[in-house]
Amino acid sequence: MTPALLIASAVIVITLFITVRYAVECYIRPFRRCRACHGKGRRPNRIGHGTRDCRRCRATGLRLRIGRHLWNHARALHRDATR
Repeated sequence: MTPALLIASAVIVITLFITVRYAVECYIRPFRRCRACHGKGRRPNRIGHGTRDCRRCRATGLRLRIGRHLWNHARALHRDATR
C-alpha cells in the first residue's frame, strides 16, 4: 500500500465510523439538550430579572436531533409512497 492510499482509506474508515456512531446515537437518544436554554426550558427575560419559557424547545429543554428528524422524514416519505 502506498502512503496516499493508506491515508485515503483511513479517512474513509474514520468518516464511516463517525457516521455510524451518529446514526446509533440518533436511534438510542433521539433528543438532545436545547442550545438556547441549555436544557433548562427557561431563558432569562430581556426586561427585568425573571425568566420565561424557551420558545425554541417549548419549555421542555429537549430538541430533536437533526439526524433523527431526517430519519423521521424519510420514514414518513416511504410510508406515504407505499400506501
